[in-house]
Amino acid sequence: MQKKKSFSRVLGTGSYLPGKPVTNQDLVNRLRKLDVETSDEWIKERSGITSRYFCGEMSTRDLGYMAAKQAIEAASIDVTSIDLIIVATTTPDLIFPSVACHIEKDLGLERCTSFDIQAVCSGFVYALTVADLFLKTGMKNNALVIGAERLSTILNWRDRSTCVLFGDGAGAVVLGKSSVRGIIASDISSSGKFCDILRATGIPKNGVLEGTGYAEMQGQEVFRKAVESLSESGVKLLGTCAVDVESIDWFIPHQANIRIINKVAEKLNIPDSKVIKCVHKHANTSAASIPLALHEGISDGKIHFGDRLLLQGVGGGLTWGSILMDL
Repeated sequence: MQKKKSFSRVLGTGSYLPGKPVTNQDLVNRLRKLDVETSDEWIKERSGITSRYFCGEMSTRDLGYMAAKQAIEAASIDVTSIDLIIVATTTPDLIFPSVACHIEKDLGLERCTSFDIQAVCSGFVYALTVADLFLKTGMKNNALVIGAERLSTILNWRDRSTCVLFGDGAGAVVLGKSSVRGIIASDISSSGKFCDILRATGIPKNGVLEGTGYAEMQGQEVFRKAVESLSESGVKLLGTCAVDVESIDWFIPHQANIRIINKVAEKLNIPDSKVIKCVHKHANTSAASIPLALHEGISDGKIHFGDRLLLQGVGGGLTWGSILMDL
C-alpha cells in the first residue's frame, strides 16, 4: 500500500508590535539632540517608512511570546500539541539558550524541539522552509514558527543611513501537518561573498565586546543585490512549480524598503494591487516583517483561506528565499 503523503499548512497567525508608533518626526526630534540631521521627507522618500516601534525594556523572547500566543489562539489548537518551535532572529537575548527554548518554557511545554535560526531578514523564509520539511517527513505534527527582533538594540543612532530604517516586533504562524497541500515549494539560497555589504560586527571575547555591535549597510549594493536575488528566486520557484504568476493572489515580500518591494514586484510582473505593503507602519523588522505582513493581510480581510501566496525575504549573508503556498 502506498504511503499517504503529508503536507504542511498554516493554521493560524499572530503579531506583536510593542508600545506606541514612533513617527518619523518623533525620531527626527530624538536624533536632533544627538546632532544628527534628517527629516520626515528624507526618510519617506528613500524608504517609504513613516513610523516604527521600539521595544524599550521588552526582550526578543517577550515579543515572540506575544505573537505566538495570538497565533496559537487563531489556530484553535491545544498548546501541548506543538512539538516544534523555530525562532528566526538576529537579536537574541542571550548567547544561549535560544529564544525558542525560552518561549517553549513560557508556553508551559515540557518536551519539544526548539531552536533558533539566524538568516537575518531571510530568517522567517528559512525557518518556515525547515518547519515544512519536519512536517512533510512526519517527524513533527505542529510547528510554531516565529520571527522576532529588537533591532533598536543594534542601531548606531549617529548613523542616519541605518537608524531610521529599522524597528522592533514579532510575527508568528502555527504550521500543522495536513493531507491538503499548503506550502507548495520553497527556494532558499545564500552567497557568502557578499557578507560585508550588510552586517553587524560584535562578539563577546573574554567578557569584552569585539566589534562595534552596530548594523552596517552598503545601501546601494544591498538594493541592487536584493532586487536581483529576489527576482531570480521568484522566477525560478514559479518555473519549478509550473505556476503562472497570474495565479498568485498575494505577494508578501520582506518589508525592508518600498523601492525594493516595488521594483521586485515589477520584475515579477505582479500588479501593485496584489502586493502586501506595511513597511510604512513598522519599518524594517528583519525576520519579523513577513509574518507581520501576512497577519496584517489576513486581519485586514485582504487575504483569505485558499489564496495563493508568494513570500520572499532577503538579508545579510547574503541570504534570500521564496515560498509558494496556498493558505
